[in-house]
Amino acid sequence: MTHNFHPTTLREYDIRGIIGETLGAEDAYAIGRGFATLLGRAGGKCVAVGYDGRVSSPMLEEALVRGITEAGLDAVRIGMGPTPMLYYAEAVLDDVDGGIEITGSHNPANYNGFKMVFQGRPFFGDDIQQLGRIAAAGDWASGKGSARHLDIMDRYVAQLAAAAPEKGFRIGWDAGNGAAGPVIERLVKMLPGEHHLLFMDVDGQFPNHHPDPTEEKNLADLRALVAEKKLDFGLAFDGDGDRIGAIDGLGRVIWGDQLLQIFAEDVLAEVPGATIIADVKASQALFDRVAELGGKPLMWKTGHSLIKSKMKETGSPLAGEMSGHIFFKHEYYGFDDAIYAAIRLIRASAKLGKSVTELRSAMPDMINTPEMRFQVDESRKFAVIDEVLARLSADGADVNATDGARVNTPDGWWLLRASNTQDVLVARAEASSEAGLERLMAQIDAQLEASGLERGEQAGH
Repeated sequence: MTHNFHPTTLREYDIRGIIGETLGAEDAYAIGRGFATLLGRAGGKCVAVGYDGRVSSPMLEEALVRGITEAGLDAVRIGMGPTPMLYYAEAVLDDVDGGIEITGSHNPANYNGFKMVFQGRPFFGDDIQQLGRIAAAGDWASGKGSARHLDIMDRYVAQLAAAAPEKGFRIGWDAGNGAAGPVIERLVKMLPGEHHLLFMDVDGQFPNHHPDPTEEKNLADLRALVAEKKLDFGLAFDGDGDRIGAIDGLGRVIWGDQLLQIFAEDVLAEVPGATIIADVKASQALFDRVAELGGKPLMWKTGHSLIKSKMKETGSPLAGEMSGHIFFKHEYYGFDDAIYAAIRLIRASAKLGKSVTELRSAMPDMINTPEMRFQVDESRKFAVIDEVLARLSADGADVNATDGARVNTPDGWWLLRASNTQDVLVARAEASSEAGLERLMAQIDAQLEASGLERGEQAGH
């Protein structure tokens, strides 16, 4: 028996597709069987399986578990919950060697996918391509594993609550009808302070707003709640609970790199001189702040799997991405958990003795663009970046080539990189003045034009 995946589904960091078009039960079976084959060959015996609130998730979970058990491994089914709860199960259950969460993350409702962890490390890149090769060759292990159900949510919530300070705040929480809702409902009952909840019921159609806290329009309900109730701050979560968004008491968005500044101040007080990692899209203000606090700022490639791998390599206690993935190894497990990050924001405010609004107000006001995306043919994507780097090098520009081209100029910086998950180039720029930002955007335009592209061709998410 062999299986061929749709060419668009096996991605760099995870597996993703459109239900009924590019992804279905037979794919889930092949993923389960292939993953369990690889894990078994590495000496593993058991896989934890969880799923988010999408309509298609239970169907995929059924097929996935069948694939795992028919490869001869056992499955622990933890049921519906956020991705970090699955990571938690993989980290704390003694008999578990790997984990798979069925989730479409922040994609539209008709999408779904899989995020995986293999013997405590991220499973990505060539690992994912290997699932495709094994399936095409039918090179699967055979056996009769067992499957059991385990409710781990209370244990997970208790661990989150244990990290909270004694000081209470008045907080708004918006789960966006995503998988984090039931965890947050249980958690806030154990926290001091006053808590106002939005859209906690899990609904895979996302009737209120799309669960992506990096898009400001999705924070409108939370902003209104914070203003109406005069709350200290508000917290928002993506569809599978591994990315956080936040609003301060004045309704200002606190972006991923700004949250990281707050977390860095807290962590560096306890781990002086530590390496703090952020992706290439993060503000220069963050890297400067980490250095000012005595830490070692490290700019790294975008992508949760790549960041986690770099944290292991450097022993970093804290890392984050512009997209709201925050990774705490300090007093935690090193995976991206937005609900734990929410607790750490509460704790940082209590410990630093400043309100979240004050912490946000202390940051320099940089003028930056949102993430801009330009459609480009998949075959040209990385070639364009190589052309840009070659031209910049010939011009003697100040370039960081960690992930694409990040160019420093007296006005600020601009970035152009190839997305690992879509056929787009991603651009961003940051300056201290509007005029400076215009000059940076003109440089991006010139580079795109020199490679035969136009900035006018902006792609949606």
